[in-house]
Amino acid sequence: MKELHLHIKGRVQGVGFRQFTASQARRLGLLGWVRNTRDGAVECRVQGEPAALERFLAAVNKGPALARVDYVERMEVPADQYSGFDITY
Repeated sequence: MKELHLHIKGRVQGVGFRQFTASQARRLGLLGWVRNTRDGAVECRVQGEPAALERFLAAVNKGPALARVDYVERMEVPADQYSGFDITY
């Protein structure tokens, strides 16, 4: 099990990005959370098997149709405990 902290920059607020992210994570059996940040980015913690995380990262780098992803900052972090994948506010 591996966990990543992501900071996603671009046009990612107001375009369904958090819902897209949660949908992708749940589809891949990943755990964690996603939320908007004050600087206009999206922050995400995601945990799961490395192969599923790579598929998730590929999806997040594209985003939903109305989004524009300019940059994804990625950092491996110590694993936490989650019961699912949540959209937080």
